[in-house]
Amino acid sequence: MTTPQLASLKGPALFLAQFAGDTAPFDTWEGITKWAAACGYIGVQVPSWDERLFDLAKAAESRTYCEEIAGQARAHAIEITELSAHLQGQLVAVHPAYDDAFDGFAPAQVHRNPKARQAWAVEQVKQAITASRNLGLAQMAVFSGALAWPYVYPWPQRPEGLIEQAFEELGRRWLPLLDHAEENGIDLCFEIHPGEDLHDGASFERFLDVVKGHPRAKMLYDPSHFVLQGMDYLATLDIYHARIGMFHVKDAEFRPDGRQGVYGGYQDWVSRAGRFRSLGDGQIDFRSVFSKLAQYGFDGWAVVEWECALKHPEDGAREGAAFVRDHMIRVTETAFDDFAGGEADAATNAKMLGIDRWKD
Repeated sequence: MTTPQLASLKGPALFLAQFAGDTAPFDTWEGITKWAAACGYIGVQVPSWDERLFDLAKAAESRTYCEEIAGQARAHAIEITELSAHLQGQLVAVHPAYDDAFDGFAPAQVHRNPKARQAWAVEQVKQAITASRNLGLAQMAVFSGALAWPYVYPWPQRPEGLIEQAFEELGRRWLPLLDHAEENGIDLCFEIHPGEDLHDGASFERFLDVVKGHPRAKMLYDPSHFVLQGMDYLATLDIYHARIGMFHVKDAEFRPDGRQGVYGGYQDWVSRAGRFRSLGDGQIDFRSVFSKLAQYGFDGWAVVEWECALKHPEDGAREGAAFVRDHMIRVTETAFDDFAGGEADAATNAKMLGIDRWKD
């Protein structure tokens, strides 16, 4: 058994998707990166679909443009950590029940045209992969989309082969994108998330099977989504640490009672048994999460994703930066008991084991 190589995480960083808006400082790249730095962040994860902050097509075509926006961020001591293509990835696979709802993620010219919308989404994900390369990044965040999600609870009984066929099709759609990612040196990190066909470890493993264990298929680990499913989020790290490529730092609480549980009774976010909270206000044991990530050698970014049913986002962002800094582990380069160690060599070891007595 080999000893895992310890590593230090980087951070704090902030996912900008929940903060981009139409008023200053959240409506421009210059403004939002300056604001993030003032909150205490040293990195930002960029929503590739938000044209107020980022021109995806231009980034896929021009390294000069990428150098310019990276330089503007660095002027505020901010680094671009990853691109996110969550919304475009969602549209790679959409069940017809969600067509109208998910049309809002795509431009008007492909609305009510699922085939055109899916082709647009695939091209968007490809552009995001290429843009990630042009920015000098190594990981990219995506959703898998979902074909089987309406059948997640087997009532009425699912027809034999339904789930297998859904995952075969999902793999068929993603395999060319994974190959494009391989060509560009980018890991596609699928956020394990309810509403996606990749929503827990078992479904992630199904996906790995149909893409033949593709080396670029990685996991975006966000413990909040495991808490709200009643899963052991620390055991998830033990099982899948070799496949974890990205980390969202997001808190949650699950408070089931006699009226509702995981499904939430169609309540709004404030009233649900399971709800997202600002960092430190929920139930997640982040000291153990950060410790396990350090233990398993994760050297990526700790990216705050703010989602909370109660707290103001700007307060959550400011507090989140401090929270991550307080939980960061700078791993040790020495063992705590090195002071008691001695010089090691094979002869000394043999003597200590008594092996030398059996030699001629």
